[in-house]
Amino acid sequence: MKEVIEERVVPGLRLSIAGFALSQTGGHGDMRGPHESQLCCGGSVSGISKIVDGPAPCSKYARDELQQGADYIKIMDGGGVASPTVRIEHVQFSDEEIKAIVTVAHSAGTYVTSHSYTAQAIQQAIKLGVRGIEHGNLLDLETAQLIPEKGTFLTPTLIAHVRSKQMNFLLPDGAAKNDKVLERGLRAMRMAVDADVTVCFRTDLLGPMHFAQSKEFSLRSKDLTPIQNLRNVTINVPRLLMPETRLGQVREGFAADLLVLDSNPLEEITVLDWAETEYIYVQGKKPTIDFTGTQSGMDLLYTLCADHADQDVEQMDLIGGCMLSLLQETL
Repeated sequence: MKEVIEERVVPGLRLSIAGFALSQTGGHGDMRGPHESQLCCGGSVSGISKIVDGPAPCSKYARDELQQGADYIKIMDGGGVASPTVRIEHVQFSDEEIKAIVTVAHSAGTYVTSHSYTAQAIQQAIKLGVRGIEHGNLLDLETAQLIPEKGTFLTPTLIAHVRSKQMNFLLPDGAAKNDKVLERGLRAMRMAVDADVTVCFRTDLLGPMHFAQSKEFSLRSKDLTPIQNLRNVTINVPRLLMPETRLGQVREGFAADLLVLDSNPLEEITVLDWAETEYIYVQGKKPTIDFTGTQSGMDLLYTLCADHADQDVEQMDLIGGCMLSLLQETL
């Protein structure tokens, strides 16, 4: 999908993709149930992950993901809400395994992001060179202060927990874990902002919850000003993705990805959920399909790809933010 968009075969978002996440036997990415005893072989696919154990397989399959077109590597370094057999508190990769993956990424001029909820998992990842932390709901003050020291980025995904609860999206065990991280999520983001952590935007919404993408702005508005909320999307995301020399500003030499609304998000951030889109430009050109005047701003970003790809929602969330480069004089 990324290639056909770049070649302008179909209109769509600029994608920066991680391919399959790297997980481990019995980890967050191992989607076997508790009574499925058949072991995975090295590099086998389980859901959105490849299962790898030990430093050598970690190196091998990190290289394989890059060879297959991944822009960066994602790892599962702790339990998750949807993990069928593990607790949120579990830390799942060894130091040596993470070092192996980070070494491969750095050698290729790219980086690693980590699915991590707890302070222990976050600290392990960032001390070993991981660039981005996804979720981070259970961080503590010590960890929040360490993140900017290491130059790491934090990407909360608050709306996914809210909508999962509202829609009864999870099985009982997952719902109980979701309640735990939901309660701590907003508190963790506020702690991170106070500690000068660089916070990015994404939502982690899946399937029938996809319609709520732009609701993340409203949740964050309880603790962030509109300008902070927008910077999470327009400036911090390009910095994480490492193309900040061509994305995130409206100026000569930068990609002209523009979303023009009929209302000002600096006055009320929730306009991104309901304002009509006047114009949209991708790399300075209007898409061949006219979406203007039909959808809210953030919804439009996802619609551009929805009819053409079965792309990982997490990656689309991350890139969607890059297309909100607007109001540069104020930002």
